[in-house]
Amino acid sequence: MPRVRRAPSPTPAAALLQLMWLASPALPVGGFSYSEGLESAVDAGRVTGEAQAAAWLRDQLHLALARADLALAAKAFGAWQRHDLADVVALNDWVRQTREGSEMRLQAEQMGRSLVEWLKNRGSADPRIAQLAALKPAPTWPVAFALAAVQTGAPLREALLSFAFGWAENMVQAALKAVPLGQSAGQRVLASLADAIPDAVDRAIRTPHGERQAFAPMLAILSARHEAQYSRLFRS
Repeated sequence: MPRVRRAPSPTPAAALLQLMWLASPALPVGGFSYSEGLESAVDAGRVTGEAQAAAWLRDQLHLALARADLALAAKAFGAWQRHDLADVVALNDWVRQTREGSEMRLQAEQMGRSLVEWLKNRGSADPRIAQLAALKPAPTWPVAFALAAVQTGAPLREALLSFAFGWAENMVQAALKAVPLGQSAGQRVLASLADAIPDAVDRAIRTPHGERQAFAPMLAILSARHEAQYSRLFRS
């Protein structure tokens, strides 16, 4: 008889709500203050409307986020589950060492520190929070998010979907202000990203340790230009 595949168990409501909380732009980690080079792309005339914003962000999702931060967060998720501090330290170092500009590095560190404070304020006795806080010179955002996601008890894939959607919502908010776009256009861009996120997450989970990469030359150039941009709304 053919083997019957069981449908995956639904994520418990408590875990799902925690993931929604982590993905929310209201999470006090400062994600709303960064455009990750998008503002510089607008200034350079590379993004001028809805279609270009959607294409730019989809490319960033697949070429940057999925190959770097999502893939790394997947590995950090497992490391935190195993209480493998040495692996956590190595992954945190990788994030810092592969950021191709000072704004990118500062964003990862600032958001990581802010999430540590959020975790501390929740009153958890988890000793891994102190280990996260002690990472030098600072905990980074993907590594900190991975620990927060592990604490929800949710499966890895759902945790990474939350990570990616939180990124997408912040970036669409940046596009609304920087391009600028209207609210309806922003929702269409977000829908486009939401359609692309599951495949990006699945590829990130399958990425072997040695094939993770952070290589997006134009994004790095635009980020560097943003540091000296005459007028700007965002920190990156």
